[in-house]
Amino acid sequence: MSSHGNATSMRDALYEAPGPKTKRKIMVGTAVSAVVVACILLAILGRFYATGQLDPRYWTFFLEWSTWRFLLQGFAGTVRVALTAGAISLVLGMLLMLGRVSKIKPLSAACRVVIDFFRGVPSLLLIYFFFLVVPQYGIKMSSFWMLTLPVALAASGVLAEVFRAGVNAVPKGQVEAAMSIGLSPAKTMRKIVLPQAVRYVIPSLISQLVVVVKDTTVAYVVSYPDLMQNARVLITSYDALVSVYFTIALIYILINYAINKASVAVANRTGVKIIR
Repeated sequence: MSSHGNATSMRDALYEAPGPKTKRKIMVGTAVSAVVVACILLAILGRFYATGQLDPRYWTFFLEWSTWRFLLQGFAGTVRVALTAGAISLVLGMLLMLGRVSKIKPLSAACRVVIDFFRGVPSLLLIYFFFLVVPQYGIKMSSFWMLTLPVALAASGVLAEVFRAGVNAVPKGQVEAAMSIGLSPAKTMRKIVLPQAVRYVIPSLISQLVVVVKDTTVAYVVSYPDLMQNARVLITSYDALVSVYFTIALIYILINYAINKASVAVANRTGVKIIR
């Protein structure tokens, strides 16, 4: 929701601003929560120390350039899959949305079934389908496509609904005005509705990349050398489970945080809220 001018946010409309007592309670709750989290972290660190997981031999290999070069190669593989899957899912999601809102009932029903299927089936199951079933029909695919296509299909179902939410957000009066001056439904959709709908959902499309990036972490199924797969190689080479997974988790957190911040920045610039 935009905060420009005197516009009222949804939060302001639903909740009153906290008073002094509520603010004190919030501060106390925040402090107590911080102490609890700190205690939990200290307990975890103590357990790691007791089991020898903080031993330098589990961490010093991160000081070597060869380690980071190997991880960067995996990161490049993750980026390739995420960007390719994102592009495919955008196109397919748009096509599914157009079919879903079509006045042709059989087409609309078919697209609705496809959207619900891709939204409901886990991407891992789709990856296994491309890895185990598709080759039985003589279709040979590289590990890149056995990972990228399932991730794209799973995301397309979600993006189709995001696009449809954007279409529904366009004021009906504009559609009626366009029809009244003689524009066909197709031209109205192309010239009036879609440009506004895409603008509404751009922040949500960016934030959906977080899901796409997380879905790439199952690349080990098809032995594709992404960031997580290369991390598994490091774990085997150095017998350093905790340190490697801790480092990789931080990398994924930073990636997804950057994507989320980008979606918020776009939402603030465009003055629209993120449609999820």
